Amino acid sequence: MGAVLLKLQDYWRDRSTKQRAMLAAAFLFTFAAIAGLSWMASRPGMALLYSGLDPQQSGAVMAAVEKSGVPYEIRGDSIWVAESRRDELRMTLAGEGLPSAGGSGYEILDGMSGFGTTSQMFDAAYWRAKEGELARTILALPNVKAARVHLAVPQGRGYRREAEATASVTLTTDGTPISRNQAKALKFLVSSGVPGMTADRVAVIDSERGVISSGEDFDGEDREAEMKRNVERILAAHVGHGNAIVELHLDVVNESELLTEQRFDPQERALISQESEESADQSSNAQQGAVTAASNLPEGQDSAGDQSRSSRSETRQRSNFEVSKITREVTRQPGATRRLTVAVLVNGVARTEANGEATLVPREETELQAIRELVASAVGFDEGRGDAITVKSLPFASLSQAGTLASAGGFLSRLDLNGLIRIALVGFFALALAAFLLRPLLRSKPAGSPGQAMLDRPERPPALAGARTEGAPAPAVANVVPEIDFAPAGTDGSDPVGRLKELMKSRKDESLQILSGWIEKREDAV
Repeated sequence: MGAVLLKLQDYWRDRSTKQRAMLAAAFLFTFAAIAGLSWMASRPGMALLYSGLDPQQSGAVMAAVEKSGVPYEIRGDSIWVAESRRDELRMTLAGEGLPSAGGSGYEILDGMSGFGTTSQMFDAAYWRAKEGELARTILALPNVKAARVHLAVPQGRGYRREAEATASVTLTTDGTPISRNQAKALKFLVSSGVPGMTADRVAVIDSERGVISSGEDFDGEDREAEMKRNVERILAAHVGHGNAIVELHLDVVNESELLTEQRFDPQERALISQESEESADQSSNAQQGAVTAASNLPEGQDSAGDQSRSSRSETRQRSNFEVSKITREVTRQPGATRRLTVAVLVNGVARTEANGEATLVPREETELQAIRELVASAVGFDEGRGDAITVKSLPFASLSQAGTLASAGGFLSRLDLNGLIRIALVGFFALALAAFLLRPLLRSKPAGSPGQAMLDRPERPPALAGARTEGAPAPAVANVVPEIDFAPAGTDGSDPVGRLKELMKSRKDESLQILSGWIEKREDAV
C-alpha cells in the first residue's frame, strides 16, 4: 500500500499545474457522476396513481397519500407514486372511499332531523340525494370519468297545473365516445328513478361531442360509418385489406314534415243513401135526384142517381251518390335518406412486364362493374332517389421502404425515460473512466526508449546523484543518444545493478546526459 502511495505522489509531483487542474476536474466530475448515478439507482420508479381528478378529489387523495408516507410527485393534474406501492395504495384509498365517486347520495338525509326542517328543505335535500345516487350509478360505465345529473321536477302544489319532469346528464369520458345504446340506457335509468318522467324528457350530453342521440333518434354519422364498414369488409375479401378506399356521404332529412293529400276521382262514385216512397189514393162520387119516397128504400132499389169512382198510386225513389275521394296523411321524421353518394377507389393489380419489372395496372371494367353491384346492394342504392356510385381503379402511390417497415420495438422501446437516462449516465461514466485510465498509458514512452531501463530501476545510484557538469546543458530525455546497449560484454543478466554500473563506466557521456535530464525535469516540476 505504501509503494502505491509513493508512486501516486511521484506521479502527482511530475504533473504540471494545468495537468493537476485537469486531474482535479476529472476527479470531481467522476465523483459527481457516481453520486448522480447512485441517486438515480436508489430513486424508486414512479407510476401513475390518478389523473384528471377534480380539485376537491385531488386534495383528499393527496392528504391520504401524505398520511401513508409513500413517495409521490405532482405532474400537472396527475399524481405519481412509487411503482412498488401503487397497487397497495389504490386498494387502501378505495377502502377509504377515495376518490369519491360522484356527489353525495342518500347519506345527505341521514343528517336531517325532524326539528327545524321544512318540507321545501326536505324536498331539496331529497332531489339532491337522488342526483348523487344516479351519478354514482352512471360512473359504472367503463368509459365515463365524471358524471353530473340535474333533475328539474316541478312542485304541483295549489291550483298550478302539474308539468312534466325533465333531466339532463353531463358526462366526461376518457376519450371513448358514448354510444347510442349507452345514451338510451342512461335515459331509461334516469327516467325510471324519477316518478312521472319519460325517457324522451332526458338529455344525455357529452362534454366533447355535445348531445348524444339515443336509439329512437337518428345520427347520420353513425349510419355513414356503419355503411362504410360494410362496404370495406366486402371489398377486402376480394381486393385485400388496404387496397380499397371508400368514401360515403349520406344526405338525410333533418326536419320533421307532415303531408296531407286528398284526391277526388270523378270516374268513380259511391252510393251513400237511398230512399223509396210509395203512395196510393182512391175516391168515389155519387149524385142523387130529388128526394122522394124511393130514396128511403133499401140500396139498389133506387137507381135514379149518378155515381163515379177514381184511384191513384205513386212510387218515388231517391239515391245519393258521392264522388270517390282518397285522403292520405304522411309524417316524415328526421333521419330519412334524401340522397346517397358513394365513391370507391380500388388499387390496381400487379403485372410483370417483359423486362421483368412489376407495375400496377387498372382493373378490368367487368370486375369494376361487379364491384359496383356489390356496393349498390350493400348501401341500398335507389336510382329514383338520385343516388350515385362511382367505382374507379387507379394505382396507389407506393410508400418508401423506410415508411413500410414497422419498428420491431426492441429493448430500448420498453424502457421509460428514467431507464434511458440511467443507461446514458452509465455509458458516459464508463467512457470517462476509460479515458481517464488510458490517457497516462497512451502518453507514456514506448518500451524501447533510451531511458526506459533507468526509469524502471527501483533506486538510483547515490554516486551519480550530483554528477552534473557545471554549465553543461540539460537536454531532454527524448534527446538522449539512442541505441544504448543494456547488455555489455562481460556481464551476465542476473545482476541488474552491476550491469548498470558497467554500462555507466563504458558510456559516461550518455549517462551524464540522462542524469542531467532527470535532475532538470525534477527542478522544473518543483
